Amino acid sequence: MSKMITIGRQDFALCLSLPESGMPEIASFGAQSAIGTDLAGFERSSRINGMDQPAPNAVLLPTGGMGFFGWPALAGHRQGRDFILQFSGWRVTTEGRTTLLSAEDSIAKIGITLHIEAFDSGVIALSSRIVNLGETDYALDRAMAASFLAPAGNVEILTFTGMWGREFQTRRESLGDGIWSRESRRGRTSHDRFPMLVVEAETQSFAVTLGWSGNHQTVIDRLDDGRRLVHMGELFEPGEMILAPGARYDSPKAYAGPDSAALHAFVRESLLTWPGGVMKPRPVMLNTWEGNYFDHRMASLKAQASAAAELGIERFVLDDGWFGRRDDDTTSLGDWDIDPRKYPEGLTPLVDHVTALGMEFGIWFEPEMVNPVSELFKAHPDWALQVEGRPLLLSRNQLVLDLTRPEVSDYLFAKIDAVLKDHAVSYIKWDMNRDLTHAAGRDGRAKTAAQTRAVYALMDRIRAAHPSVEIESCASGGGRIDYGVLARTNRVWTSDCTDALERLEIQRGASVFVPPEILGSHVSASPNHQTGRRHSLSFRALVAMAYHLGVELNPLEIDEAERAELKTYIESYKRLRPLLHRPGANFRLEPRDGRYAWGAASDDHIALFIAQGPQMVNEQPEPLKLPAAITQKGGRWRIKLIHPDRPDFIRTSPMQDRLLKGEIGFHLEDTSRIGLALPMLRPESAILLELTPED
Repeated sequence: MSKMITIGRQDFALCLSLPESGMPEIASFGAQSAIGTDLAGFERSSRINGMDQPAPNAVLLPTGGMGFFGWPALAGHRQGRDFILQFSGWRVTTEGRTTLLSAEDSIAKIGITLHIEAFDSGVIALSSRIVNLGETDYALDRAMAASFLAPAGNVEILTFTGMWGREFQTRRESLGDGIWSRESRRGRTSHDRFPMLVVEAETQSFAVTLGWSGNHQTVIDRLDDGRRLVHMGELFEPGEMILAPGARYDSPKAYAGPDSAALHAFVRESLLTWPGGVMKPRPVMLNTWEGNYFDHRMASLKAQASAAAELGIERFVLDDGWFGRRDDDTTSLGDWDIDPRKYPEGLTPLVDHVTALGMEFGIWFEPEMVNPVSELFKAHPDWALQVEGRPLLLSRNQLVLDLTRPEVSDYLFAKIDAVLKDHAVSYIKWDMNRDLTHAAGRDGRAKTAAQTRAVYALMDRIRAAHPSVEIESCASGGGRIDYGVLARTNRVWTSDCTDALERLEIQRGASVFVPPEILGSHVSASPNHQTGRRHSLSFRALVAMAYHLGVELNPLEIDEAERAELKTYIESYKRLRPLLHRPGANFRLEPRDGRYAWGAASDDHIALFIAQGPQMVNEQPEPLKLPAAITQKGGRWRIKLIHPDRPDFIRTSPMQDRLLKGEIGFHLEDTSRIGLALPMLRPESAILLELTPED
């Protein structure tokens, strides 16, 4: 009888059967967990012209070659030999919440350890370690982090695609009989191929994601019995992962959870690390990029900081343009010394002015990149990732530094460390504005995997030296948003596009896997700098408010009326953020007829944001139904319209007017059964409602 182990909670678990030889078989996964061993590892006959011996089927990391003809999740060879792997002698050890499954292949001389972690949030994390036990090099071609079992029958997957400025576009598709595959070779998480998906079947649903910021692949293979295996892991360049004798490969972690609530809880409780150990209320930020670009003038920046403080802004972030001779994006990346032309007395006068106003000071870096027009590249052209004999391919006028070289990483650490030690910096905006192309080291071998790990190491080193400094992950906007970088940062810049209409879909998609308080969302100028659209301040502010609110404009360039209005939205954000960023409080509804709705709920308070994107098709909007999970608390409640003062409704009825004034009470349960018959909003407008119990 095979040994059976169960990992995870009763409502979301991974049940495995350990064979004498071969990979662990997945007896069950998800909500329908096995409770006994009688049917686990049950041998099944094959078709008449199939294998005479039972063949592996639904297993963790199938290796292929021993009667399994599907997609191998683990593959390699020793100069063409030892290309078949069959592990035996499985051992189980437990270290806290981690279960380790270890085995060896005595023929190929390869060892394997599977790390499986179960978290209180319900999330399960898996990763793999491969060790070369032989006396010669072993070429590891593929080593997925995990395999997740999905049911047979009709299965849909929800995935995310997009581009710069339009990340996290949601797509649904049905799985067919063939292999579904998605790969990214951009050297970062990417804007178009996020390693995140939701599996939705008739009997269960779950979400999976890979905690990795480099090349990655997700493959869904259909098994002989109709079930599917969802594989996630790192994608290697040819010859990139050669294990010397005794060397090992540690995969990234892949995560699975039953729903967004579990994933959010995991990120909050187990993934993020905060200065002091606890997240403080997310401060309202002013980021100087769209308000100034490269035009840095001390008097203007001080005046902007003063105006920001009057608005109630709590953090001032100095973006690109403060270093080298950085007057545009063609020069000075790598020269991380303060520009004496713009800052003849250094940054200290500005930092002191900002902190004297009671605000935190933050600063922008792009450590991984170098411009060919820079003192650094002039002195060290070999520090850029390059392939001998191949042209240096520029992207956004920049090349990528080889952080795997200790002298490069040490140089960058010293430059960043000097700025942080000499100034009261509380925050780094860490940017990455290009994909990796000819990513090779001095030996000509691919370095994408090592480069990603070197970036992590530099981030870890900065955090260790400056534990009170928060880091934001930005990569041309949302190009590096994943659970690997989130283990080292405290915020992500969701998108370079600050257009409120575009942000509706971007933020909805990102919120499936990332809690709202981690997603940067800014109120920018009108017309918008990316799309040219003009939007009301109320629309721009309300679309941003439920997330980590910021301002992306020059506060000196808005008139008194807008300044006063913006101040009211900032005040509302501060009042509501304990609710909006409360663990377990968030909800979002599927868009219906162009209407988006999201918010947060506690036992005695609901904040409900409603935004109309495109014009509705229907003559009347259907009643808006709140999730049943937040209305079960019951009782009679009332609504109050908070923002804006004059909503952009097309028409309202007398009863709708009374409802929004709080004159009509209702049973909270009916908001999920019958729904709220709200007026129709004009396109590209929004409202904020608060629901509270009757006295």
